[in-house]
Amino acid sequence: MKTGTLKQILLITDGCSNQGENPVAMAALANEEGITVNVIGVLQNEDLDSSAKREIEEIARAGNGISQIVITKQLAQTVQMVTRKAMTQTLHGMMNKELRHILGPGNSIESLPPDKRMEVVEVVDDYSEKVDLEMVILVDASGSMQDKIQTVKESLIDLSISLNSRIGNNSYAVVVFPGTRNDAEKILDWTAKFNNLSSIFPKLSLGGMTPTGPAIKEAVKLFKEKRNELRSYISDEDSFYRDSGY
Repeated sequence: MKTGTLKQILLITDGCSNQGENPVAMAALANEEGITVNVIGVLQNEDLDSSAKREIEEIARAGNGISQIVITKQLAQTVQMVTRKAMTQTLHGMMNKELRHILGPGNSIESLPPDKRMEVVEVVDDYSEKVDLEMVILVDASGSMQDKIQTVKESLIDLSISLNSRIGNNSYAVVVFPGTRNDAEKILDWTAKFNNLSSIFPKLSLGGMTPTGPAIKEAVKLFKEKRNELRSYISDEDSFYRDSGY
């Protein structure tokens, strides 16, 4: 099974979008680009506005991802669970496509005999440890996140530690919304480590609207820029070898 690189957006928010593009439409756009959109709604207690819950679920559905509502103190565990579950779900989808191609329409992992199904699950689990992962993490920096932001930072560091135990390569970028000058602002460029978060998060100025749609749009842009940089690098390398006579 050729998996390439799994691309995920992880959106962490506590409320409804109220500025900029429709976040559900932006999540659908991300999905068209092969990017899964997962959403974690974080709150201090059990109360959550029904419209906020509906938006969280609709964004994840449009992005072919997973949504989860969680109390702040459970955030670290949930961030890791959602990330891992989304990886497995994506790989299951890839495997089902291959099965339909090989066995014909109407066949999926669920339609296989139990022993064969178990073999497929083992293959998926193995790939989830080996496949490369690129993730843009979107952090709601509106005023209502003031008492949650420290937990978000700690949860992301825990996630990094957990994923770094994988065989596959991990690459992350972090975007906050709203930013100091724009609806969404990149605060951590693509990296394999989250060490810089400790110094970045305390400097965040929380407040303002909740431009979730523009944040997802910015995440898609970051994936495209990363892809274009890789293509440019490969092209330059090929030119070097041609010019060198290799």
